[in-house]
Amino acid sequence: MTNAILKRLPITWIKEIIDLTIERIVVVDREGIILFINSTYCEFLDVKQEFAIGKPVQQVIENTRMHIVATTGKEELEGLQPINGSVMIANRYPLIIDNELVGALGTVKYPGPDNLRQSKNKIQDLIDELNFYKTKAQKELQSKYNFADLTGSSPIFLAAKKLAEKVSGSNSSVLLTGESGTGKELFAHAIHHSSMRSEHPFVALNCASIPQDLFESELFGYEDGAFTGAKKGGKKGQLHLANDGTIFLDEIGDMPLSMQSKLLRTLQENEINPVGGQSTIPINLRVIAATNQDLMKMVDEGKFRKDLFYRLNVINIEIPPLRERKEDIAPISIKILEKLERNFYRSGTLLSSEVIERFKHHSWPGNVRELENVLERAINVLDGRTIELSHLPLYLRDPETVASRGGSSVTNPPKDAELLQVSPLKKTIAKVEKQEIKNALIFTNGNKIEAAKLLGLGKTNLYDKCKKYEIK
Repeated sequence: MTNAILKRLPITWIKEIIDLTIERIVVVDREGIILFINSTYCEFLDVKQEFAIGKPVQQVIENTRMHIVATTGKEELEGLQPINGSVMIANRYPLIIDNELVGALGTVKYPGPDNLRQSKNKIQDLIDELNFYKTKAQKELQSKYNFADLTGSSPIFLAAKKLAEKVSGSNSSVLLTGESGTGKELFAHAIHHSSMRSEHPFVALNCASIPQDLFESELFGYEDGAFTGAKKGGKKGQLHLANDGTIFLDEIGDMPLSMQSKLLRTLQENEINPVGGQSTIPINLRVIAATNQDLMKMVDEGKFRKDLFYRLNVINIEIPPLRERKEDIAPISIKILEKLERNFYRSGTLLSSEVIERFKHHSWPGNVRELENVLERAINVLDGRTIELSHLPLYLRDPETVASRGGSSVTNPPKDAELLQVSPLKKTIAKVEKQEIKNALIFTNGNKIEAAKLLGLGKTNLYDKCKKYEIK
């Protein structure tokens, strides 16, 4: 009966009734354009109806989500919406006619006693969630290692560690150099942990992993609307996040030349200019950079800025490769096994004397990272408690077989007569390089991306060398 009466009412009467209600009501179409807003809502917003109707709802009502509901078709009930300095209770409903989403209807009201209790609980939940993520973010921006985590007693390693400890209290830039997998990032963490900045952020950035077109926004951040697809409100760059702390720029040799000049200016002026920004932001940070490349050679070739090199290379710490610190292999292996045991819920894992001896005779082109890989593989296939030669990958377990396939043998060195055959240096280097690439590919089961990481090469560089040496 009621529906029949409503159908006979003129549409203007229905609008008048809605207009007189104390509820604040708004109706939008699929695009979020206001089709109707009652006078009660207009008085609350201090706008005229004729101004509001036809406008995008976001231009008239602050913090609205009406345009979103009109698109998703999902109702939103009892939500909190700050408007004109008041926190209102908002309800938003999709409008569906003949199974088609045509828009949305929304209402807002002042919270009553029940709403206030609900609002208080919601606000507390939001505060708790915010604090959780804030704590999580702070932990992620802290150093994870200290000097006690740097394992080794060989003189060459202790010299590097002692120098790192000595300079940790300084604010000068540090350049960590060494082959891939030697533990440069661990040194960076430890230096920050022992510095005066240890209570402030430690931000690590791998320069080789960032696409060139995103490098500037990632490093320096961007302002709201700086480019298409930019996050609303902008985003802080890694340099800004590291303010008062330490920025660790890993694989600095892969930083584009255009960014090198901008980074140099930042280090000289102690300020950053975000993409799309109209003013600079002062920052105070320490830079630790790392590379497995010869930066001086890159400077000579015009691939790295000389002035930036000298700015970064105030204190140079060379991290020795594993093959030059054989006495450290056993204690490092034990430390790695302790970590793996926690991950695999094991205990009491041992290394046989044959395995330790084999490790000492291996050249470890991938250094500690390769050793971690070998031990993780072993613990995965281990039945008992002791890792034997049979648990190692083929190139360590049976190097003669690998050599017969074209790889090098670590236990079958060349005879004296072979050593006396001198070849042109360029040819010898090429031969060694070719064999190391083959070894890495055997170790990674032909995975060129992993092999490139193991060798400390860029992916493109490895592909070029494989083509050059006809390695498939």
